[in-house]
Amino acid sequence: MTTHTTHPDVIKRLKRAQGHLKSILAMLEEARGCLEIAQQLQAVEKAIGSAKRTLVHDHIEHCLEGAVRAGGDNADETIREFKEITKYL
Repeated sequence: MTTHTTHPDVIKRLKRAQGHLKSILAMLEEARGCLEIAQQLQAVEKAIGSAKRTLVHDHIEHCLEGAVRAGGDNADETIREFKEITKYL
């Protein structure tokens, strides 16, 4: 697997979301208010979505764009991969 410049940022975001999710589990166990829990779940969902978008955009920019610019013989594969990864946006 190729590491891109944004991977450390994605890792940080996901670790933060992981910690936040543990806090939400504790909130549920403590029978905290549903509104408060829902707000925290929304924050985790947003953080994960942001990490995913960053990863997908990075892949398009560095891997797929690089493959197109290199003019390799694998244009069909690059197009297929582009279509596949954009489903996650």
